[in-house]
Amino acid sequence: MKKNLLLIALFLSSSFCFTQNALIQNAYNRTTTSLNGDWKYIIDPYENGYYNYRYEPFDQQPNPWASAFFLNSKPKDSTDLIEYDFDKMESLKVPGDWNSQKPELLYYEGTVWYKKSFDYAGAKKGNRQFVYFEASNYKTEVYFNGRKLGTHVGGFTPFNYDITTLIKEKDNFLVVKVDNKRLKEGIPTLNTDWWNYGGLTRDVKIIETPLSFIEDYFIQLHPQNNKKIKGYVQLRGKYISKQKVQINIPKLGIKKQLESDQKGKVEFEIKTNKIKYWSLENPYLYDVTIETTEDRITDQIGFRTIETKGTKILLNGKSIYLKGISIHEENPIRGGRGHSEADAQQLLDWAKELGCNYVRLAHYPHNEHMVRLADKMGILVWEENPVYWTIDWTNPATYQNAENQLSELISRDKNRASVIIWSMANETPNSPPRNEFLSKLARFAKANDPTRLISAALEQKDYQGNPNVRTIDDPFAEVVDVLSFNQYIGWYDGLPEKCKTITWKIQQNKPVLISEFGAGAKQGLHGSKAARWTEEYQAHLYEQTVQMLNKIEAVRGMSPWILVDFRSPRRVLPEIQDGWNRKGLISDEGVKKKAFFVLRGFYEGK
Repeated sequence: MKKNLLLIALFLSSSFCFTQNALIQNAYNRTTTSLNGDWKYIIDPYENGYYNYRYEPFDQQPNPWASAFFLNSKPKDSTDLIEYDFDKMESLKVPGDWNSQKPELLYYEGTVWYKKSFDYAGAKKGNRQFVYFEASNYKTEVYFNGRKLGTHVGGFTPFNYDITTLIKEKDNFLVVKVDNKRLKEGIPTLNTDWWNYGGLTRDVKIIETPLSFIEDYFIQLHPQNNKKIKGYVQLRGKYISKQKVQINIPKLGIKKQLESDQKGKVEFEIKTNKIKYWSLENPYLYDVTIETTEDRITDQIGFRTIETKGTKILLNGKSIYLKGISIHEENPIRGGRGHSEADAQQLLDWAKELGCNYVRLAHYPHNEHMVRLADKMGILVWEENPVYWTIDWTNPATYQNAENQLSELISRDKNRASVIIWSMANETPNSPPRNEFLSKLARFAKANDPTRLISAALEQKDYQGNPNVRTIDDPFAEVVDVLSFNQYIGWYDGLPEKCKTITWKIQQNKPVLISEFGAGAKQGLHGSKAARWTEEYQAHLYEQTVQMLNKIEAVRGMSPWILVDFRSPRRVLPEIQDGWNRKGLISDEGVKKKAFFVLRGFYEGK
């Protein structure tokens, strides 16, 4: 135990640490200044801009050399030796990954330094400024005007830093070191089946707030009483004790006056009999405003209940069938990591066209546009922490990393009605350390958000040694609210006809979601339904699989793998894969395959 605590202490005290500033809620609707656009960059595979020749970090030295890239140094005269110059370098677009922008960086994994210079003349006197990153993959060191702000670990969640005392009207520079090297102790770990896009992959902005401001809030239906709205507001700043806080929901006639406690927190329950519940048919969102004497913020929040009862999933008390699809965060037309609202809209429009009322965002948190649009479109969402395959289960720092990423995801999206499932992991092998790791994560999720369901893609095996009968055999099944598993009968396990021979015996009295199934197909390749990689084979497998899965009594939905072909370095078969996972129902050029219409027909009948 002492050894574990020491490891955690060393981890947290090192440069490999997490966000120092608490995450600001609802960056989406706040007063912001975009830092998107062209950023100068330097490729630094040996990290010579970070370490001296003794391999000591420059940012931990009392008098760092001018060679340190974060200083953005310029020669004082012709005798001064400085071996870099950001302003003479080429540019990368932010947001965006470096892999799809520069051909020479397609497979690059390592350090790239970014630099953005800007003026900031519009600050209101007495206000605070924070630099906010929607995501950066994977380990990010942030420096502002030559001062280190901190380090963030994790490629898909937001983080922010207070720059109030450092920002100037003229000549600010933000330098960011982004390192996307895969790590055995990382989340995710070394081996994944998707492209390791590096860089400042989502928006970067400055958030301006009053001196004392609304930092966080959680406003949802009471999990045990759908006639009550329950939540909290957290203030931050110098004067946050005994402050007046007002909650306004005009369409419900709510105007509640409250007072913060000594720590700037307000907790409340508000009764109302007039709630129009958010639903698939009517995804109604209320304008919710929170006001203090200094700050005011508005959000668009839907109110709904989600729960399980036996093998049913109940939305607002009514049983639902989740007609879904899995999605990776890629733009198949432009290429690269998706990041814009238009990217998210395209993917969700295709899901709607497929007949979906539900999407599984795999295998990591997607950008905020996805869940904001799902709120408006009436699409339910599974969000996933990137605990994937073979995590370093016994490493305390790895667990802390996973918990931190989950915390940042929950913090960002806890007010989104569309989000109904927090997934703890995908296809992780059963072992006592893994079970302890995931159970601890699940307890953390429930403690921070008791209003949503917990799931994971679980392990399965033959039932009592019979290869024709399958079952869920996973201790974590006792922890989750919804049982989920991935199965690839007909692709990795036999041929499509095998689906006719397989039955399932689910012993737990819980709803089941089939989190993945599918087959690869090269769009435009036609032939026999028995020939792999043809559209006909993929369509035939879908026909056989949905018939097989439809016989499982507890099944309450599915999210086949996957909406669109996506890049993966694991997929190297020439003339078929060429670096793409071809299990998409839509090609990387946006063309629908035959299986798309098979699944749509099945969903139309549900």
